[in-house]
Amino acid sequence: MQLQALWMVLGAFLFASMGVCIKFASSHFNNFELVFYRGLIGLVFMWVLTRARGVSLVTRVPSMHLWRSVVGVTALSTWFFAIGHLPLATAMTLNYMSSVWLATFVLGGALLLQRKGEAVRQQGPLVLTVLAGFGGVALMLRPTLANDQLFAGLVGLMSGIFSAFAYLQVSALAKVGEPETRTVFYFSVGATVVGAVGAVVTGWSTWVWPHALWLLPIGLLAVLGQLCMTRAYSSGATLVVANLQYTGIVFAAFYSIWIFQDHLPLLGWVGMALIVASGVVATLLRARAVPSLPP
Repeated sequence: MQLQALWMVLGAFLFASMGVCIKFASSHFNNFELVFYRGLIGLVFMWVLTRARGVSLVTRVPSMHLWRSVVGVTALSTWFFAIGHLPLATAMTLNYMSSVWLATFVLGGALLLQRKGEAVRQQGPLVLTVLAGFGGVALMLRPTLANDQLFAGLVGLMSGIFSAFAYLQVSALAKVGEPETRTVFYFSVGATVVGAVGAVVTGWSTWVWPHALWLLPIGLLAVLGQLCMTRAYSSGATLVVANLQYTGIVFAAFYSIWIFQDHLPLLGWVGMALIVASGVVATLLRARAVPSLPP
C-alpha cells in the first residue's frame, strides 16, 4: 500500500513539473505545437515500451480508442492553454475538478432514473459536495483572475470536464481488456495528429535555443507521470491512492510561488482548498454509490 501511494505522489509531482515546462515553453510555442510535441515524444516512448514488453498494438476496439483520443486530446489542449495563461496552481486545480464533474454525472444519472425529490434526498451528501466544488471554482475565478484571464479560467474548467470523460473512457477500455500501454499509445497518436493539424493552420514557430529544450521534458514528464499513476492503481484503485492525486495541487502551488512568484489572495486559497476537499469527498461517496466508476 505504501508503495502504491509513493507511485501516485511521484506521478502527481511529474505532472506538476510538466506544468512548469509548459509555462516556459508557451512563451515561444503555440498551444497546438505543445500538444504535438507532447504527443510525438509520448508516441515514440510508448512504441519502444510496447515493443520491449511484447504488447501488440492491434486493437479490437478502434472506435473506443478514437473516442478516448477525442476527449483526451481536448482535455489536454484546454489544460495546456490554461497553464499558459493562468497561475500554475489555478490551472492545475481547475483540471482536478474532474472528480467533482464525475460526481455531477453520477448525480445527474440519479435524477434521471429516480423521481427528482427522492433522488436529491438520497444523494444529499453528493449534492452538497458538488455545490461545494463549484463554490470553490467561484472563489478561485472571481478574486484571482484579471479580466483578461477569465476566458482562460473557463477553458481550464472545460479541461476538467473533458478529463472526467477521458477517465470514464479509460475505465471502459480497461474493462474490455485493453492494456494501458496500448491505450496511452493511441492517445499519443491522437495528440500528435491533432497538434500537427492545428499547428499547420496556426503556423509553426521557429526553434530558438535553448527555449526549444523545454519541449523534451514536457513529453517525457507527461508519459512518465501516466505510467506512475497506472502503477499506483495496478493492485486496485484504492481510495487513499485515488485521493493522493491532489498532492499535484500542492506541488503546483509550491512551483507557482517559488518559480513564478504568483500571489493568490486568501479567497483564492480558500477556493482551492474547497475544490480539493470536495474532490476527496466526491471520490469517497462515488466509491460507495457506484464502485464501477474510476475514482
